[in-house]
Amino acid sequence: MSKIIVTGAAGFIGSNLIAELNARGETDILVVDELGQDDKWKNLLGLQFADYMEKDDFRFAVRHDALETVDTLFHLGACSATTERNVSYLIDNNTNTTRELCEWCLTRDVRFIYASSAATYGNGGQGYRDDEEGLDALRPMNPYGYSKHLFDLWARRKGLFDRIVGLKYFNVYGPREEHKGDMRSLVIKAWEQIRATGEVALFKSYRPDTADGEQVRDFLFVQDAVAATLYFHEDRTSSGLFNCGTGRPRSWNELTSAVFLAMQREPRIRYMDMPPTLRDRYQYKTCAEIEKLREAGFRAPFLSLEDGVRETVHWMEQTVV
Repeated sequence: MSKIIVTGAAGFIGSNLIAELNARGETDILVVDELGQDDKWKNLLGLQFADYMEKDDFRFAVRHDALETVDTLFHLGACSATTERNVSYLIDNNTNTTRELCEWCLTRDVRFIYASSAATYGNGGQGYRDDEEGLDALRPMNPYGYSKHLFDLWARRKGLFDRIVGLKYFNVYGPREEHKGDMRSLVIKAWEQIRATGEVALFKSYRPDTADGEQVRDFLFVQDAVAATLYFHEDRTSSGLFNCGTGRPRSWNELTSAVFLAMQREPRIRYMDMPPTLRDRYQYKTCAEIEKLREAGFRAPFLSLEDGVRETVHWMEQTVV
């Protein structure tokens, strides 16, 4: 076993990553987060790890080189709210912190695996190819995506992608995301709406070539995101910036129908007006190009949307009163 650090450890992907590390016999883990006053601390219940450290204390320890020998640092901590408008905060929290941790890892021969984001692709007008040379053409549509994009650009400028791994996660869903508020996946929101009202509300389409609810996303079950992430922990011969998605987009209608099916309910979908401020910025399609991920050696199949939704609904029914 080896010493591992996971930032954003109580978050959605972070807590599922630790659960899988535990399943593989890894418990010598330093978990780092900022627990604050919400319920994400519950994601750490039942997980095995060596110690917990608050985010600011960890950042101080890194700056003063006060940490023990580390094998791998999974940097998943970030403010991931696409509605956050304090750009200075996002730059410091998401961009600068990632730079500090990356530099610390590189000077100590620590494997550095970090979360980038599909939000860096903006409206998708430049495609979804995870080509490091094409980063300059990308135009993120919100400050969160921009803060992630800035680090990707910095890492390329410094020539670091032959030594580190960045993962552009697409639309990840699954257990342990209940604490995310408005940033929760539609799987969780739909489950709640169906229990409360028996129906799900989706945005109308404002394009003549796309029917209501037929906007598509690359939905990725969280355990598949974790499997891809841990692949680069185990195989250290591959580095670079990689898309992390299924490569198979599915519609909001399909996802919602899968939730109804998992709950053994008849589908009832209502289409609502999209806020005018969102209509010009709304993405009608996302789809990860995953050839680079496959060429790096990650060949595991992705769980189908229907099976992933079924597992998520089962989790919610077992854990939410």
